Amino acid sequence: MAWPNIFQRGALLSQFSHHHVVVFLLTFFSYSLLHASRKTFSNVKVSISKQWTPSAFNKSIELPVEIWSSNHLFPSAEEATLFLGTLDTIFLFSYAVGLFISGIVGDRLNLRWVLSFGMCSSALVVFVFGTLTEWLHFYNKGLYCSLWIVNGLLQSSGWPCVVAVMGNWFGKAGRGVVFGLWSACASVGNILGACLASSVLQYGYEYAFLVTAAVQFAGGIIIFFGLLVSPEEIGLPGIEAEENFEDDSHRPLISGAENEDDAEPNYSIQEDKTITQVKAISFYQACCLPGVIAYSLAYACLKLVNYSFFFWLPFYLSNNFGWKEAEADKLSIWYDVGGIIGGTLQGFISDVLQKRAPVLALSLLLAVGSLVGYSRSPNDKSINALLMAVTGFFIGGPSNMISSAISADLGRQELIQGSTEALATVTGIVDGTGSIGAAVGQMRKQTPRQKVTDCWSHSNAWGELIRKEDLRTTDVPRETRAMCPV
Repeated sequence: MAWPNIFQRGALLSQFSHHHVVVFLLTFFSYSLLHASRKTFSNVKVSISKQWTPSAFNKSIELPVEIWSSNHLFPSAEEATLFLGTLDTIFLFSYAVGLFISGIVGDRLNLRWVLSFGMCSSALVVFVFGTLTEWLHFYNKGLYCSLWIVNGLLQSSGWPCVVAVMGNWFGKAGRGVVFGLWSACASVGNILGACLASSVLQYGYEYAFLVTAAVQFAGGIIIFFGLLVSPEEIGLPGIEAEENFEDDSHRPLISGAENEDDAEPNYSIQEDKTITQVKAISFYQACCLPGVIAYSLAYACLKLVNYSFFFWLPFYLSNNFGWKEAEADKLSIWYDVGGIIGGTLQGFISDVLQKRAPVLALSLLLAVGSLVGYSRSPNDKSINALLMAVTGFFIGGPSNMISSAISADLGRQELIQGSTEALATVTGIVDGTGSIGAAVGQMRKQTPRQKVTDCWSHSNAWGELIRKEDLRTTDVPRETRAMCPV
């Protein structure tokens, strides 16, 4: 196995300028902020559920009758949880549709404009959804669904744009390790969202939405004024020119006389091709590229599992083990830590092997065992965190590789060499198909066992309050007494 030249004698670092570093950091933190605001919703689900079901067994709030009636969106925490899952589903479906559209738009408009608009407008929607409605005490299921559909469409502008910008600046050499490290932006965003939410959750869940929305809006402004979409904007050679130059450097300096006449036309053809082939690739052409459909379907299966952890891990830890919501938020960070390490290390290995599929296949096989192990985790925070990190390593790592490095590889194949306007479209197809798979995974109804568990917990809560004479049995809602007799 030959060691790639890009890793010898610091060649990988020597080819990067300070412009590359700035682009890396701006795109990294822009998508981190998008994911942070998205993660906030999953981190405060317990608090939202309590606010929407201010019934007698909910001891966290004490409200007058008129306010209780306005907040009482659902008769039980079970129905509130189902609605939260519905919001996840409609977000993912709208996000998936938006990805297909955003990829096409990103290849035809300025990537900086599209990304900045998506970040700022999404921040405003998140503020209205989680903060303004709570400040005004206005609770409406139709409004929540509409806002979350719009948020999914707006947030979809992020990933195709940042991957396309990174693909414009970083070539194929060392792409696995560079994109593997860079794709940790989603996991860093999850960690950032969890930290921000847990730090202000004591004041109310609306402040968690407020903080993340404000930071994301500020990030969108910075992107608009600071991001360079491609090296050509400042007069530097593009990635394809550098790659062609590297290929030419391996040719013999002295060739036979019979080949001299052939050399000149080849260079002129390449130059004409580079100049003329700038038209954005169509959606159908992008789907027909080798590997796009296969990796898209594989990512749909993988993202289903990955987003189940993303949306429900803090909620699961809080309800299954009885841990405080803030503690569950902080503990869920270990899944993202495993994903960061997995994406970087597996990207490096794929660069060394110069093959990505075998690395992905092995990691996904090991992911099956890690999922089984985590499902049997005991009520111990240290063991749970360790198993969580291992699971994130084998699931988050391949997810980061497919959505970043492999998408960039697919969008810069030799078949479309010279057309940088294919990257966002291909990335949108891969990530959009993955989001459809994740949305299907959220379309689950509660099992009878879950209903029995909810009934048991509600009955015990009612019985405890009645024994303390905090309320009379006549105050118990009729539907709750019928479902869970005390």
